[in-house]
Amino acid sequence: MSGYVFVIGPCFGCGAVFSYNPHRVPSIPVEGVRQAICLDCVEQANPERKANNLPEIVPHADAYSPIREEEL
Repeated sequence: MSGYVFVIGPCFGCGAVFSYNPHRVPSIPVEGVRQAICLDCVEQANPERKANNLPEIVPHADAYSPIREEEL
């Protein structure tokens, strides 16, 4: 029997606590450590990224979904 896992933690951008797939969530490196970003922050950042000719962040389809525990 297998279960599912969510990682729960604060968003690096806004500090809101949210759940996510640790392998798929959008993140930014801070001192070599990936820091997760919530969907609201991704959606807020994309217009500014586009205005600065940067690619938009497109979260993976399961970035905010649980994963099977054996995928950890």
